[in-house]
Amino acid sequence: MTKKQLADKITDVLFNIYPVSECSLEAVDPVQLIVATRLSAQCTDVRVNMVTPVLFGRFPDAAALAEAPAKEIEECIRSCGLYKTKARDIKNMCRVIRDEYGGALPDNIDLLTTLPGVGRKTANLIMGEVFHKPAIVADTHCIRISNRLGLCDSRDPLKVERQLREVIDPERSLGFCHRLVQHGREVCRAKNPNCAGCALSVLCSGSGHKENDGQ
Repeated sequence: MTKKQLADKITDVLFNIYPVSECSLEAVDPVQLIVATRLSAQCTDVRVNMVTPVLFGRFPDAAALAEAPAKEIEECIRSCGLYKTKARDIKNMCRVIRDEYGGALPDNIDLLTTLPGVGRKTANLIMGEVFHKPAIVADTHCIRISNRLGLCDSRDPLKVERQLREVIDPERSLGFCHRLVQHGREVCRAKNPNCAGCALSVLCSGSGHKENDGQ
């Protein structure tokens, strides 16, 4: 079986066991989504979804966040961790969105990654969710599980993204990543993965792996 054939089989199984799998961050527009994604770094999506209604209730768009005092943004997002850095990035990001893009997000991954605080993981999420373009969101679940499944052989997010782009159906790539997140939370955990209860075990080169593999 080629790696592309393996990837197709894995994707089929994931779409079968998780018929609906979406981004777990709650946002009403693209700017709110990119801000929520920045907040999610080293923080759970559950916590972010508790914080963003307060933040966006006070500062609902890029223009408002660009003008907001950093201290007030910090107060809203303090429980997300790294709040000073995140507040600075959000404010500076929204200034660029307001001043250079008229309050909307650019539909280009290279331009997105020039925004303060935005890396390829965030940019890929935006490209997939907002602009419906093929996207590989190489987060910790994607990296861990893709390595276990034998779809890639690196812990570097950019290398994982490139390797997965070669084998994952572009039309299903974002859905593939969302389902890996769900599978990583429910079954293929970093420590003590439930291989016995995993629908992917027959396809997995790491099945039966019980040690923490660094992700």
